[in-house]
Amino acid sequence: MNQPSLLIIDDEAGVRESIRLVFGKDFRVLEAGSGDEAVHSVKASKPEIILLDILMPGIDGLGVLKQIKAIHPEGQVIMLTALNTARTAFTSKEFGAFDYVTKPFDVAEIRLRVGRALEKIQLSRELGRLREELGRKFGIENIVGKSECMLKVFRIVSLVAEKKSTALITGESGTGKELIARAIHFNSSRRDKPFIVVNCATLPDSLIESELFGHERGAFTGAIHKKDGQFELANAGTLFLDEIGELSLGTQAKLLRAVETETFTHLGGAEEIKVDVRMLAASNKDLPKLAESGDFRADLFYRLNVVSIHLPPLREKKEDIPLLLNHFLGVKAQENSMDPKTLSPEVVDCFMSYPWPGNVRELENLIERLTILTPRETIVLEDLPDNIRDRDQISSLKEEVLKGSRPLSDAIDDFEQDLILKALEKSGFNQTKAASLLGTSRRILRYKMEKLKISDGI
Repeated sequence: MNQPSLLIIDDEAGVRESIRLVFGKDFRVLEAGSGDEAVHSVKASKPEIILLDILMPGIDGLGVLKQIKAIHPEGQVIMLTALNTARTAFTSKEFGAFDYVTKPFDVAEIRLRVGRALEKIQLSRELGRLREELGRKFGIENIVGKSECMLKVFRIVSLVAEKKSTALITGESGTGKELIARAIHFNSSRRDKPFIVVNCATLPDSLIESELFGHERGAFTGAIHKKDGQFELANAGTLFLDEIGELSLGTQAKLLRAVETETFTHLGGAEEIKVDVRMLAASNKDLPKLAESGDFRADLFYRLNVVSIHLPPLREKKEDIPLLLNHFLGVKAQENSMDPKTLSPEVVDCFMSYPWPGNVRELENLIERLTILTPRETIVLEDLPDNIRDRDQISSLKEEVLKGSRPLSDAIDDFEQDLILKALEKSGFNQTKAASLLGTSRRILRYKMEKLKISDGI
């Protein structure tokens, strides 16, 4: 940051000069000898640090403090006070003062207080920068996809982001449900407030209630301290409950009340706590079916499902695969300080025919693995894991047979030959073990090897 500014507000010129000598090298020092002059200076220059005397002619220091915080809340105010007004200075912290220093001040002490105030400003600015970066990262325009089903998701996110309505995001594992939840939060007016994630599947039922609603000291064995729950931590922001279908019916009942009334009590407590929380939830389960069978509360389902967002599996939006490949090749190269890899046409074809049971997460993880482990610039079929490459070969055989370019008998021979060779390699060319791997007898294996001209010593 550029040289920070420091405003000294004191009616004594000698005090102002003393402070100027202390901070003149490190700060752009401004001065004001009265409350009115101070307010004018704060409006004009927005100084980072403000040293404000408690006893001022006309409007007193507390009055000036209130005006300063109203027009420049980011400025850090340190009160200057004589010993007999120290209590007033302490009270000033309730009105937004960062700290106070007693007169006559010790140079080391005032440097320490000003240094801490400056650190707070720098941390606040860094937090703001990170939030802005997160907002850009999770902007709708940065979520990769051009398929019609994803365009529909983008439209819904754009429409609901600014609303407070609850939303239920559904889809298979790995489809990006948390990414969409973050996009909703960071495109809303709550973007500068907390985004709290609770994965309901990773917490045992005995702990989930305490995690969501907090507990009082002594509420249960091991509760040696009071603990705030995630609802409190998400106040003014967004609470995202991932895999909500894993919650017990008892916890669902308490969650329903909290969502409807925006109030709850700590475990072991009696005081009702009021919060302002935007609720988002996600599940890879069929919640309507669970609600029908009584395994998920129907009233909670309807309360959460005000806005429904369904994320299709990757196999149903294959036109997005080339976009995702380009995106992840660039991202993973950057994350690992490497030059981006390229994919051979055969690899792209293989990826387009593969069903991606792990969805986008599986694709992302594979691209990271290939980026790190492939020794050359271009990723080829031989670099792919066997399960993906073999499935591609089977798909190619099917296509050739169905197109009429290869007889079914030839395709079966090729398939059997490949399987037998892999079984032999795995067993160290021990035919008895290879036959066992293939679920057949050694006699039949020998017959197949002779028919397909597979040598004993390959």
